[in-house]
Amino acid sequence: MPVTREYRSIDETRSALAGRLDRARAICLFDRLEWYAALHADCLADRPLRIVQVADGGAEAWMFLTEQPGRRLSALANWYSFAWRPIFLDAPDPAAQDRLLEILARGLARDCAQIDFYPVALPASLSAPFRRAGWFSVQRPLGGRYLLHLHGRDFAAYWATRPGRLRNIVRRKGKGQSLDISITDRVTDALWRDYENVHARSWKEPEPGLAFLRGLAARESKAGSLRLGFARREGRAVATQLWTVENGVALIHKLSHDRAHDDGSPGTLLSHAMFRHAIDVDQVATIDYGTGDNPYKTDWMETRQTLHRVDCFNPRFASSWIPAARTAISALVG
Repeated sequence: MPVTREYRSIDETRSALAGRLDRARAICLFDRLEWYAALHADCLADRPLRIVQVADGGAEAWMFLTEQPGRRLSALANWYSFAWRPIFLDAPDPAAQDRLLEILARGLARDCAQIDFYPVALPASLSAPFRRAGWFSVQRPLGGRYLLHLHGRDFAAYWATRPGRLRNIVRRKGKGQSLDISITDRVTDALWRDYENVHARSWKEPEPGLAFLRGLAARESKAGSLRLGFARREGRAVATQLWTVENGVALIHKLSHDRAHDDGSPGTLLSHAMFRHAIDVDQVATIDYGTGDNPYKTDWMETRQTLHRVDCFNPRFASSWIPAARTAISALVG
């Protein structure tokens, strides 16, 4: 008999999970309880948590969600999330996963009018069980995620396939520059001040989640999976990048450069060093540039994975009818 439970705090969830979504057992950063705990505390603390679990025959499914006004729920995710998905424990097969999600969807239908999930890589895996549970579901492509699969290549073989324009920039800008590049797996207060100083001088808007990134850097530093890169000119940091490397996958979380040094392309030269380190030193199989269709990513990556937003509407609540119609029309017209 399936058992469904809900939790409204990270502490309750941590007790229920008993370590099963800790680093040692969850190989993907974005599946870990510590990821969700930090994301909620540092970025989405104004939204109440609603974490749902269903267990059936030893297999489990978990959804990390937040509540919004009007009986609405959203995936616990934001721009730092490369993708969001339900989390399954005890390795249920696809049919069992589908069944667990349908049970969750039926339970949520009792008091929820709308749910939105984003960013989702496999939208049908969500929309199908929700539809069977009586929800109206709309899935729409919304942005992409850029990936590089090395297939055993070393950096030299990979670099030889990059666009000539990019290789020429690295060759020309790298000549005769007094640029000191360093990559460390440990963060210190001094290094983080350098990171913040570069970001403040970059093209980016003020970072709303510096506390979140600082916590991420600290946790991954402790685990040895942080790769914090700097390009310095005359001792001053002019470009920085925050990566993590774990289980054969490198994740590119953030990059910034000082706009006053654009002519020297320090960000591009730092990227060249970071990619080389990840491929030849860490020997990763995959590099993930995360979400966002920034044109420069196509110079470095080879695969674009389409991401989707999945909106589910509960017809039992009249408040969902008009939003459902608008969303369906929007999906049709693109």
